[in-house]
Amino acid sequence: MKFKVLIVLIFLICKNSFAEPNNLEKEDFFYIGKMQSYNNDFTLYFKTRSKAVLARGEEFNYITDYPQDLYIYNNHTKSDESLISYDWFPSKAKKIIENYDFPVFPEDFAYYLLNDNNTLIMVSAIKNINANLVFDISKRNLKKYDKKNRLEFIISSVAKKCGYLTLEEKYNCNYYKPLISNNLIN
Repeated sequence: MKFKVLIVLIFLICKNSFAEPNNLEKEDFFYIGKMQSYNNDFTLYFKTRSKAVLARGEEFNYITDYPQDLYIYNNHTKSDESLISYDWFPSKAKKIIENYDFPVFPEDFAYYLLNDNNTLIMVSAIKNINANLVFDISKRNLKKYDKKNRLEFIISSVAKKCGYLTLEEKYNCNYYKPLISNNLIN
């Protein structure tokens, strides 16, 4: 009798642990349209451009009706400015990305803000780009992501960085949700 109760109990526990939660929203996995910095000094957000963009695609040319640029809003001065814009981004990215001859938009990437509140890791979300990019917010510098800085991307939505910051600290893992454009989901 005890054996049967034990089997039923194990079955109930396993059934509940494998059940998918039905109340999860997109916002649980992504920052959609806007992301607050860790120290609340600034907010990153996507802003829609007024003009459409005609671009050459991998299989066909296409028009992006409402392309979006990434802006930064300073919470102290209450001012904003363009951070990553279609005006300069495609030409700069084309020089960095190897073996990809098509234009890329700022909204084509998922942006991971690291704990330093200065580094954005950019992972291509919809195009066949074989490289990730790094953007330094303070220097406004775009470069290819160096693979020596270990950052694992889990299921394309969460990034994990684990390690020791100093010799005195314990082993620590940080998880990051990406900032994505509304256009990326639609």
